[in-house]
Amino acid sequence: MIPNLQSFGFSADQQALFDTAYKYGEKELWPLLPKMDDEDWFPADAYKAMADTGFLGTTVPESYGGAELDFISQALLAEAFSYWNHCLSASWGASENLCINNIVRNANDAQKAKYLPRFTKGAIGALGLTEPGAGSDALGSMATTARKDGDHYVLNGRKMFITNGPVADILLVYAKTNPEAGPHGISAFIVEKEFPGFEVAQKLDKMGWRGSPTGELVFNDCRVPAENLVGGENQGVAVVMSGLNIERAFLCASSIGVAQRALDLAVDYAKERAQFGRPIAQFQLVQGILADMYTDVETMRATSYQLLKEVNDLERGGGGRGPVHMRTAMAALHTGRAMMRVLDNAVQIHGGMGFMRETEVNRLYRSGKVIEIGAGTNQIRQTIIAQELLK
Repeated sequence: MIPNLQSFGFSADQQALFDTAYKYGEKELWPLLPKMDDEDWFPADAYKAMADTGFLGTTVPESYGGAELDFISQALLAEAFSYWNHCLSASWGASENLCINNIVRNANDAQKAKYLPRFTKGAIGALGLTEPGAGSDALGSMATTARKDGDHYVLNGRKMFITNGPVADILLVYAKTNPEAGPHGISAFIVEKEFPGFEVAQKLDKMGWRGSPTGELVFNDCRVPAENLVGGENQGVAVVMSGLNIERAFLCASSIGVAQRALDLAVDYAKERAQFGRPIAQFQLVQGILADMYTDVETMRATSYQLLKEVNDLERGGGGRGPVHMRTAMAALHTGRAMMRVLDNAVQIHGGMGFMRETEVNRLYRSGKVIEIGAGTNQIRQTIIAQELLK
């Protein structure tokens, strides 16, 4: 179902953009989903073909070959793509939002001129933050270091659960340049996959979001040109925290697409599946489940759309504290919980077929749980909200 975005205060141009992405997703992305899930296959050619329609480098300025969309428009694209193929949309979002948008917002002119045009032509991006021993405490427990050596920095460490890690061409990587300063000693670097000392240690086997490659990365005396330092030495925390709030809002938008798809599949199945001589949609117990699903989807949508507006113009270094930090945590907390209820109910309505691995609703169900874990677990989100409330 295509939402009426103008009823939420979005523009006619944004509605047209969503409609175009929705139709593109149905035609080009949806047919890829079964193979992606069954074989954990990443469709590199289909991903790069998105450049031909302007769907790569969406927030990149036009001067660098991009579409120069605002964050709201990018997030709406994520919802449309996620409706039809949440797996490919996950890789698209990790590149477009987590990596490229952070470079757009924080890199200097020389860095933008060097890297942004590559993204618009099909280069894949990734964000390297989480580590084997640094998940919820990603900043404080970060062990990856960067040591200045002449006109290079030398990176050593590991990154874990990195979306696009196995296929990324360009990565935005965080490392400690002053370990004694804790979170305030972190810097951000643009790393190319060809840099000596960088390698993919392993591609991880996930229960959901299959076909969106996730991996463990290793930096073994990886030499990164000093000119690839983003935002200044020991200034990485500002990049991280403002980006994290935007990431949470972006994740919420993607989740709407998944939840809406699950609701639509459940409604269609309830109309078609007959038991006791009539479609199960005619039974009040099933109608109650569908009503609950719709209510969850629409509260997700209303909350998430409001947050998109609040973070659209978030300044560099903004976020990480105060009301916007609390509200993005709130939206992510609600979205994750609501989406899991929607997916659980969708499988319930499908009955035995919902338990079959090859059904689309099962693919959605297996992917949903990560929304309560990624970009801060539900418990971290609760902590952020409580700390702000109790100040």
